Amino acid sequence: MRRYSRYAVVAGALLASSALTTPTLALDESDFKFDTTEDLYQVCSAEGGGEGVVEAQLACRAFIEASVQYHDAVSDRKKMKRLICYPGTATIADATGVFVAWGKKNADNATLMGELPVVGLTRALAETYPCK
Repeated sequence: MRRYSRYAVVAGALLASSALTTPTLALDESDFKFDTTEDLYQVCSAEGGGEGVVEAQLACRAFIEASVQYHDAVSDRKKMKRLICYPGTATIADATGVFVAWGKKNADNATLMGELPVVGLTRALAETYPCK
């Protein structure tokens, strides 16, 4: 996934946080708690034209982008083993699709869906983009 400047990361975070603070939305903060992989899956799988879908998509994108950037930064700077080895052509939209498909496949697995969302996301991406 492309590397972005700090400005892009801050802008993404602000967009995601605006989904939590805009009073006209039919969503509340509990919809974006991201305590478990299930929480992230519910936000990332929001579809259609319903109220709050755009905000959910932005929050999902921001979470995935920040998680992947952190993975890349830590594994590059610390010479740590990479967990995800995606092709240079992969996009955040690709990662979202991979995660949503993985979440759907594992929706009945309480153990996996109960993990921290960054763990579930990493599992999903590593399954599709393994390091060899």
